[in-house]
Amino acid sequence: MTKNNLFAMLAIACAAVLCSCNQQKGETITLQVKTQYGILEGLEEDGVKKFLGVPFAQAPVGELRWKAPQPVQAWEGVREAKQFGDDPMQLDVFGDMAFRGSGRSEDCLYLNIWTTAATTADALPVLIYFNGGGLMAGSGSEPRYDGSSIAKEGVIGVTANYREGVFGFFAHPDLTAASDYKGSGNYGFLDQVAAIKWVKENIAAFGGDPNKITIVGESAGSFSVSLLMCSPLSKNLIAGAMLSSGAEVLPYQPSSQADADAAGAELLKQAGIASLTDAMALNADSLQKLLPPRGMANVVLDGYFMTESADAVFEKNEQAQVPLLAGWNSLEAHPMQAIQGQAPTLQNYKNALKAQFGDMTDEIFKAYGIETDEDVMNQKGFDLVSDLFTGFPTWKVCDYHAKSGLPVYRYHYMHPRPQQSEKMGDKVAALAGGVREKTAEEKKAQQPTIAPGAVHSADIEYAMGTLDTNEYYDWQDEDYAISKLFLTYYANFCKTGNPNGEGLPQWTAITKENLDAAPVMKIDVESKEVASPEKENAYRTLEKFYRSKK
Repeated sequence: MTKNNLFAMLAIACAAVLCSCNQQKGETITLQVKTQYGILEGLEEDGVKKFLGVPFAQAPVGELRWKAPQPVQAWEGVREAKQFGDDPMQLDVFGDMAFRGSGRSEDCLYLNIWTTAATTADALPVLIYFNGGGLMAGSGSEPRYDGSSIAKEGVIGVTANYREGVFGFFAHPDLTAASDYKGSGNYGFLDQVAAIKWVKENIAAFGGDPNKITIVGESAGSFSVSLLMCSPLSKNLIAGAMLSSGAEVLPYQPSSQADADAAGAELLKQAGIASLTDAMALNADSLQKLLPPRGMANVVLDGYFMTESADAVFEKNEQAQVPLLAGWNSLEAHPMQAIQGQAPTLQNYKNALKAQFGDMTDEIFKAYGIETDEDVMNQKGFDLVSDLFTGFPTWKVCDYHAKSGLPVYRYHYMHPRPQQSEKMGDKVAALAGGVREKTAEEKKAQQPTIAPGAVHSADIEYAMGTLDTNEYYDWQDEDYAISKLFLTYYANFCKTGNPNGEGLPQWTAITKENLDAAPVMKIDVESKEVASPEKENAYRTLEKFYRSKK
């Protein structure tokens, strides 16, 4: 061997070692990150790199209105990602929700990324949060979903917009006939799928692990996650799922494509819109005024996003084979909403629900332990109406999943929000987490400033570590302690599929073996795990009622 050949071989060996070291260390993550579609430039605040307003699909405008999301088009040069994109089109359905987008428009398919990764080799787990709002309102720009706190726990936080209301959930026979998959109506859900796919394909460049994506949502976002666990388009893209107050299973039922098409055609007719062509010609504001939301949309069996009901998928154990963390709040609904102003007595409560329960009224009340007037306004009475709203379907997903042999961690969030701050003024908390002006009746009423439980959506700021983004409440030390616990459970679950960790109250998974006395984490000032055969029996009784009506 000549000296030159020896030097050449040494040079090649050194280069190989250097390359291997660089691969192990990974590329340094700066404020400029190269995605598959172009370079993004973000900003850094308090040790967290933020990439905001990142397009994950083409703008669904013009000919792309009421079409499945299309892939992003590549861009030249550096695209700034320092402010939130536009929020989805929506009316003020729930009150004064807080948004950080620059406006509202159909051009809303943007996501946001928070990361503390130093290099691409960090391969951090990822959390994608889908907002609540009844599939009618909300945005990934809402401060309560901010990903900074979860990022500081070593998990990349992501929020993603999806089309709301008529823009995301409108079906019509002409749209169905024209689509490649001969379906329509699930556009908002397809946006969520597109966001997950974008993250899967690009998150490694931000220091994330594309094989460790956990999806979570609250309320409508939770309903969405239950569907994403079942859709053939998304169930194999995720490593974990978390539900917060809601699921699209019994008693909720999907719509057939034919029924959804007929309902869409009737909507246009009632609005005085002669044809789909005329609807397409309307600008977004006009369309929204003529076709305002009429309640939360059903998923459509479009043969593409969903080919059968989520119940059917879970019953066959064909859902995503991943760990599940799920729960709901102690005051998702109030008995007075059912009683409608009458005295809160046992008989009035029964009378209010008899139209729904019929001959099973006494059996259901007995199963819930509601036997006296006092029970109506305590946790037993709260549980029944809360379960009718979100608790039961969330429980049923846990039941399905645990029966499949997959780990399920269930919680019941108990802690009420604290005293309202002076900033609340003449406002009152709204159902979806925003605030609205008090009605004249509410201003006259002497209402307590602290609810007797955790109301719908109250858990979000605690779980995401974003208490300080909500100035309407006077947060105390105990609130921050609960938030730290909840956030740590979330982060641990994203990292390992198990919320447990050193110094945390032990949380046992529900399995096929312990279904009759399922362990449930009660999250409160003193969080602890409990198991109650009586409570499981109440759910089984409610399930018996729902199945009798199918």
